Amino acid sequence: MIRVLVVDDDFRVADLHARYVGRVPGFEVGGVAHTAAEAVELAARLRPHLVLLDQYLPDASGTSIVPRLGGHVIMLTAAAESAVVREALGHGVVNYLVKPFSESDLAERLRAYARFHARLDGPRPGGGPSLSQAEIDRAMRTLREGDRVDASVRKGRSSHTAQLVIDAVRGAGEPVTAVDVATRLGLSRATAQRYLSDLAADGRVTVGLRYGTTGRPEHLYRWPTQA
Repeated sequence: MIRVLVVDDDFRVADLHARYVGRVPGFEVGGVAHTAAEAVELAARLRPHLVLLDQYLPDASGTSIVPRLGGHVIMLTAAAESAVVREALGHGVVNYLVKPFSESDLAERLRAYARFHARLDGPRPGGGPSLSQAEIDRAMRTLREGDRVDASVRKGRSSHTAQLVIDAVRGAGEPVTAVDVATRLGLSRATAQRYLSDLAADGRVTVGLRYGTTGRPEHLYRWPTQA
């Protein structure tokens, strides 16, 4: 589960953002802060994976405390000035969402972060601690690509079918095979395999192997959730 610290000086806005986070599978709100000092104190105590941070806090700017928060930071703020954005990115903020935004806007970025988190910390071929350049590239892309289907659908693929495959894997609650997805959606195994392979190549699903008593091992596809 990804622990989140929500930081906003407006109590109602902070509560709204916390409720948005709570409705995204794989995320939980560990705490809510309304000042920079409170955010730093809670971050040290709770050690969140992710901080949702406002810029306009009563005792300091959000960007000024980013290095003291420990976890990754997504800015949720009305501040759209280029100087603020440059400062945020310079301090390592992983995403930036300008108010006002919808619940789906935030959910899209949270799901992208979950894939990024799983890509860096999840199991990898060989089991070693090091990432390949391709894995690093895929992890970085997930932070910017969001959860939109059309942006990543290969030429000749159907965005509608891609979304159905995504929903099938995400809704399964456990690793699934191409045969599982094909049976559930009424597709051929080859078609399901193509779409699943695309998702794996883009880092949107994780892939494992299941070894049987005979024949080739089966690929198991899982929608990333983080413990």
